[in-house]
Amino acid sequence: MIKNNNPIKQFLKIIIKICFIVLFQFSTTSESSLPKPPPIPVLPIPKSRQISWNIAEMAIFLHFGMNTFTGKEWGKGDVDPLIFNPTLLNATQWVTVAKDFGFKRVLLTAKHHDGFCLWPSKYTDYSVKSSSWRNGYGDVVGELADAARKSGLELGLYLSPWDRHEHCYGETLEYNEYYMGQMTELLTRYGEVTYVFLDGAKGEGEKDMEYFFDDWFSLIHQLQPGASIFTDAGPDTRWVGNENGVAGTTCWSLFNGSAVTIGGDNDRIYTSEGDAFGQDWMPAVCDVSIRTGWFWHESEKPKSAMTLLDLYYKSVGRNCPLLLNVPPNSSGLISDEDIQVLEEFSKLRNSIFSHNFAESALVSASSTRGDSSDSQFAPMNVIEEGLYTYWTPDQEQQSDWTLYLEFQQAITFNVLGLQEPIQMGQRISEFHLDMLDENGKWQHVVSGTTIGYRRLLLFPTVKSHLLRLVIDKSRACPLISHIGIYMDSYSVTQHVSDTHNKSKFIDNFVFRRTAYNQSRSASI
Repeated sequence: MIKNNNPIKQFLKIIIKICFIVLFQFSTTSESSLPKPPPIPVLPIPKSRQISWNIAEMAIFLHFGMNTFTGKEWGKGDVDPLIFNPTLLNATQWVTVAKDFGFKRVLLTAKHHDGFCLWPSKYTDYSVKSSSWRNGYGDVVGELADAARKSGLELGLYLSPWDRHEHCYGETLEYNEYYMGQMTELLTRYGEVTYVFLDGAKGEGEKDMEYFFDDWFSLIHQLQPGASIFTDAGPDTRWVGNENGVAGTTCWSLFNGSAVTIGGDNDRIYTSEGDAFGQDWMPAVCDVSIRTGWFWHESEKPKSAMTLLDLYYKSVGRNCPLLLNVPPNSSGLISDEDIQVLEEFSKLRNSIFSHNFAESALVSASSTRGDSSDSQFAPMNVIEEGLYTYWTPDQEQQSDWTLYLEFQQAITFNVLGLQEPIQMGQRISEFHLDMLDENGKWQHVVSGTTIGYRRLLLFPTVKSHLLRLVIDKSRACPLISHIGIYMDSYSVTQHVSDTHNKSKFIDNFVFRRTAYNQSRSASI
């Protein structure tokens, strides 16, 4: 028999053998070594425009118009437009104040209930074009839009559905056409509008007047697809149920819009707290004025910076953007006393939240999704800013969801800040923070319910070397995108008394590694 010594065939045989070996090894590779994909989002989840509104956190509301000059809160639409003459009006000043002190959006009352329009609408003469300001050629909306665009701030507009001047108000079809015509002007003349604020206000004798809200919403989203719409019942953001700037200590972005009506007598607890079983993503908004009234009145003085800080904890710190009204005065400027308060408020926030102790901590967890070497879901993600990096526990672990923060030295603090990656749905319904005492035992520090985009909890000052955050209940596998540990040296005595639990907390001690290891082993 003649042997086949063809070198080409021999080479091909070798290549085929190598391929079989590689395929066999690949097929036998453990599935667990492959990187895990992110967990499935838990519905409902926010639209991009709703996420943008949460990220903004704070906006300045600018109530300005005829009421600024008459001293009224609700005008009747019967005042001569010549009275409107803010001789020093400077929209750039409004925007500069907002930007310098940490506000990302400005929202203007383009038309309030009296029907007077702060832009030259072609549908009515009751507007700036009939005033003595700028000789009738002024446009407050236009000047604010230009100033906001140049400074990088987002623009929002309020167009009152109730119009006490317009003769066709009360005629449902005619007025809805009129209203949509004015809305079209506002949303096509001034560039990007990111927020449209509406309500269901009506006169006592106008109960039969119907607002075509669904048509309005469709028009707004057609002309400004990125704009979030506010009413009592959404569709994008909802009213928190009061004008005190305070959200519920439990506050879900989940909601059932069908359970409330715009302008109706809604359950204030429901609108404040939301609904853990809600089918709609509809975060609440906290609106409040820096003064007693919504329009500027010379006799009124602004709230203190400490009061605003308290409101910040109770709005932004409870998963609700803060819409703070700062009304320009009759000269057309934000008053000096208001600016001083806003500056102090900004300094307080920066002093407290500019230093996050957690950034220096060694972060570990009871479990992590996927391979321990995969940083995609690692515990250390929680010290990074932003929604899109987060810690994810092992989905198979159904109850023990714990993060540990270990510090080289004991830290003194009294504020806990938490964030969930809301693009994955709002999940957590109960959590608590513990600290380790000098005897190696865990002591309770503070508990909370919902988190959402941001949660801030203020409590008696404590000092510790080792902390653990325990997620007690969650709608699905819990996710944490950020942890903040802060010291507020200004407002703690106004919020809580530390006399009840003071004996629990140790001022000076050094934790032993053995106590730390024993406590972790026992808890895990």
